[in-house]
Amino acid sequence: MKTLRDHLAEYVTVRRAFGTQLREPAVTLGHFIDYLESQGARFITTKLAVDWARKPDQAQRATWARRLSMVRRFASWLSVREVRNEVPPRGLIEARHRRNSPYIYTEAEIQRLMAQALDLPSPNGVRARTLATLIGLMASTGLRPGEALALELNDVDLHAQVLLIRQTKFGKSRLVPIHDSTRDALAQYAKQRDQIHPHRQTARFFVSERGTGLGSCTVRRTFAKISRAIGLRQRQEDRRGRRVGRGPRLQDLRHTFATRRLVEWYRAGGDAGRQMPKLATYLGHVSVGNTYWYIEAIPELLGLASESRLHFTQGGAQ
Repeated sequence: MKTLRDHLAEYVTVRRAFGTQLREPAVTLGHFIDYLESQGARFITTKLAVDWARKPDQAQRATWARRLSMVRRFASWLSVREVRNEVPPRGLIEARHRRNSPYIYTEAEIQRLMAQALDLPSPNGVRARTLATLIGLMASTGLRPGEALALELNDVDLHAQVLLIRQTKFGKSRLVPIHDSTRDALAQYAKQRDQIHPHRQTARFFVSERGTGLGSCTVRRTFAKISRAIGLRQRQEDRRGRRVGRGPRLQDLRHTFATRRLVEWYRAGGDAGRQMPKLATYLGHVSVGNTYWYIEAIPELLGLASESRLHFTQGGAQ
């Protein structure tokens, strides 16, 4: 008889065969199976699913709801194979989806983050160099964290100064040109990486201290710690000391990049609206509407957009 962990492995394999990357759900559901095993449960029950989803206590309801939705999808698939598994009904944890207000880093803050990353404990230096270079890359290109971490050696063409971003959030691939300074930083990192780990077991461009691929959760947690170290996050821990406070996130480097481009266009006096499709394509947005969100979310951008619209309406642009 298959165990719940066996079924989870099969579920992940099937979902990925249909083109879903399933990175976060695969890890999260693994933790759910750990919880079920600790409770001596052989089948999924609604009560156990809800009890697990509502951990940690300090998490937002949206986080609880997302965890439970992952369980619901897995349980729906599993219940067809074993009817004793319960499928938690919808609406048990209501949480209206709300996009976090973006934090826009100053240039000085980005430099401080990179400097703090270089001070991370790192016996062979790879951990520190990796995070510092990763921060610089995201700040200069607006890549999503998952896109930057998933880059492989063949995706980084330093000679042509372009990155290949393959099958990401919306199943789209795109080419991302990079600046000379970004190319030089990546080249320096690659040289140091290859000197320390000449025989790696991964094709990933960014590697860990051991020369393996980087885990998203580990990178985000480390970024949160260095953010706290330079004062961008307030210290806030639970009783087990696992939390690192709330504040600016790794994702906000992407928001900072997009916002700066829009501010530059508006301040230059041009029609930023005509440039929006270019920025949407560069960022990998599924539609221009996703890019316009920045104008609504950033007060300065909203003001600049209003001034620009008034200027063009009154015939200021020829």
